Amino acid sequence: MRTFSAALTILGLAAVGLTGCAAPADTTCDRPAGDAGVLDLVSVSGAADALPDVDVYTPFRTDEWAARDDVTGDGTPITTDDQLVVVDIALVGGDSGETVIATPYDGDLTRVTTLSQWVNTFPAFSDALSCATEGSRVTVALAPGDIAEGAAEGLGLAADESALAIVDVRKVYLAKADGADQYTDGFGLPSVVRAPDGQPGLIIPEGAPPSELVVQTLKKGDGPVVTGDAPVRVHYTGVTWAEREEFDSSWGQAPASLTLDGVVPGFAAALEGQTVGSQVLVVIPPDQGYGDTAQGAIPAGSTLVFVIDILGLDAAP
Repeated sequence: MRTFSAALTILGLAAVGLTGCAAPADTTCDRPAGDAGVLDLVSVSGAADALPDVDVYTPFRTDEWAARDDVTGDGTPITTDDQLVVVDIALVGGDSGETVIATPYDGDLTRVTTLSQWVNTFPAFSDALSCATEGSRVTVALAPGDIAEGAAEGLGLAADESALAIVDVRKVYLAKADGADQYTDGFGLPSVVRAPDGQPGLIIPEGAPPSELVVQTLKKGDGPVVTGDAPVRVHYTGVTWAEREEFDSSWGQAPASLTLDGVVPGFAAALEGQTVGSQVLVVIPPDQGYGDTAQGAIPAGSTLVFVIDILGLDAAP
């Protein structure tokens, strides 16, 4: 049996108020199930933090994907393919009933990827793992067409072979800040608007920026506190006050992993003491930003404005 680390390399996987305007939160999570009856032929056992024991009648055949939760966690759900996750996966060949490839199952929570990286090889995961929660074990039946073209051979499967993927969802980062909206007095400060997917926009008011650091919590999450002891995963959008133009954003790509000593002092101050799930607006005067030094698209002496969504804390290496 090989590990996924080697195989994936081969396969190339590499508005006045500050609370702003937002679409109502979608509290539902509709998860397609596929033809789950085919999984009546499959039994999965063993501890959820160890390589699973799989008992299946062979040869196992399916014409379409199906999914079943063998363990249902109570953590954060997967709601988008762009979400960061840590998963362990064992792939079982439908012809042999044997595990042909697996992740290390060593408890390492630093192997963070977007779900889309797995979907590149297993397109059915987009639906099969939709709404799956942190702490879950999901058995996914895969038809031959549910594995990316050309990938089956690299994974040790015949081109026309069905397979089973047992997915243990170790960790799920938030897709966007999900905390409770907070009342803030935003007079003379930027306003925040939000798209339905949570991506924020900034409206900068007329007039001079504040001369002191301003930090406002727009949404208050109930997750762990950012202390600086562990890197923090965030989505952010940054605008210069004077130019009123976005100079940087993590939205549309993987959330950034930041340390408090790796960002400008004003950004670090906005994060420290906040909780996962929070959204924070910060106005950073030049002396807590880049000062009198131009930085890429940021002119010297700029006041910076950021909206930051705090999505999770990384595990220590």
